[in-house]
Amino acid sequence: MSNLRSQTPTGIRCVSGTTLSLFLLANPAAVLAHGGHGDEFHQESEATQSTSSIQVDAQTAQRIGIKIEPVKRQKLAVGIKTTGQIETLPSQKVEVTTPISGAKVVELLVEPGATVKQNQPVAVLTSPDLVTLRVESQEKLAQGQADLHFSQADLKLAEQNYERYQQIAAAEIAQTQSQVSFAQEKYNKDKQLADAGALPRRNALESQTQLAEAKADFAKASSRRDVIEAENQLQRASAAVAVAKSRINLSNKTYTTRLQQLGNRANDKGLVTVTAPISGKVADREVTIGQSFEDAGGKLMTIVNDSRVYATANIYEKDLSKVRTGQAVNVKVASVADRTFTGKIAVVGSVVEGETRVVPVKAEIVNSGGVLKPGMFAELEVLTNQSSTAI
Repeated sequence: MSNLRSQTPTGIRCVSGTTLSLFLLANPAAVLAHGGHGDEFHQESEATQSTSSIQVDAQTAQRIGIKIEPVKRQKLAVGIKTTGQIETLPSQKVEVTTPISGAKVVELLVEPGATVKQNQPVAVLTSPDLVTLRVESQEKLAQGQADLHFSQADLKLAEQNYERYQQIAAAEIAQTQSQVSFAQEKYNKDKQLADAGALPRRNALESQTQLAEAKADFAKASSRRDVIEAENQLQRASAAVAVAKSRINLSNKTYTTRLQQLGNRANDKGLVTVTAPISGKVADREVTIGQSFEDAGGKLMTIVNDSRVYATANIYEKDLSKVRTGQAVNVKVASVADRTFTGKIAVVGSVVEGETRVVPVKAEIVNSGGVLKPGMFAELEVLTNQSSTAI
């Protein structure tokens, strides 16, 4: 079937469903086709014939792709034809860079062209600053652990002292309390007898003095200074243990926080492993093992995911009203001329550019097999409408 296509002055392309009726000759099967260029096929033996047709047998017709189908009615697809090129989606092309200053490449884990998954390790780096930070954190950790050990020993001793002084104080308190009770009882009896004249007043006064002394001893036992000091020492030892634990946590946190800021992970040697930010293929890996970078942000490689690509083109201002996001697009490239890729308009530019009066549009295309390569020239047809009736 031959589809008739006409390009209008406005650039709108109409695909007609009208087919050519070709005359089939008898055995062998043949087709009459006009040469279209005068008498190229005119031979001397046919000088007297007026026909400008040639015979094409069935085998030749099949080889050159002539198809014969009945004429039928169908709606016409109306579109805008233009040219553009294939581009990578901005979010699917990422440069992998050094996250630390003074970085040195010690290992490369992927080769150019390799397919990688997101978060897959791709390189291992080291840095003097990172090594210093690692050593300092290890030193602080060791010191913190030593301090914790001594503090825990002091705490245990303070607990033992406090417990012992508490036991002594409790015994003294019990003893002095008993003495107070005895002195109180004796004073009460002596006072009664003295008041009754059966005992000299002097004896009652002595009993009163003994009672006062017993009470003083009881008060002293209740507030033993060594118990208070043991309690203070216990509190200081507990605080020292808490400080030592805090320093250990801080020494670990300083290093791990720095690594988290880098968005990477380190092994036991303090080496930073750089991972792939997206899935795709490794491109532009020009870095070599041993290469150093003075500043952070040095390029290691580029990872490109080309499972989906943009076909970009320019649409004239006069056709802009016919174009909108979501419209279907057919795309062809010269390297695979027999294949048509389909997609949809994803981006329509918001600014008309300069004197050309064009607006850039981007169609997102599913690139199965990775056939479409960034930079390829492409023919685009934006299907903007369809005829209302069959023709």
